[in-house]
Amino acid sequence: MINIDSIKNGIVIDHIKAKKGLEIYDALKLGELDCSVAIITNARSEKMGRKDIIKIDQSIDLDLNILGYIDPNITINIIKNDKRVDKYHVKLPKEIVNVVKCKNPRCITSIEQELDQVFKLTDEEKGIYRCKYCETKISRK
Repeated sequence: MINIDSIKNGIVIDHIKAKKGLEIYDALKLGELDCSVAIITNARSEKMGRKDIIKIDQSIDLDLNILGYIDPNITINIIKNDKRVDKYHVKLPKEIVNVVKCKNPRCITSIEQELDQVFKLTDEEKGIYRCKYCETKISRK
């Protein structure tokens, strides 16, 4: 068993679908932080079989829209003075902004580069989003 030090103050992102940890690391730009970040991949889990975990040794603001879009089953634990003081469950967001780009070459966002890329959740069960401007459909990965 690998031993990863506990964190005194920071964030633990738990219950990440196995092999999605690096995608979350990149999406949250955790490599740009000036603190320790541990990514544990393929950890054993009674609930999930296998899971990834990310430990951030600093308190930061997280974009829950990105996390909910990538994996709506993620749990976020806030750690202060070696104790969990809060726990959040992310959900599939109703709207995502600048998380993915519209693939339609005729969409206004292809021409007007400064426009935000906005997608609205249109089918929660299937995880389908549509572009606010042209209705192009995207599905969660």
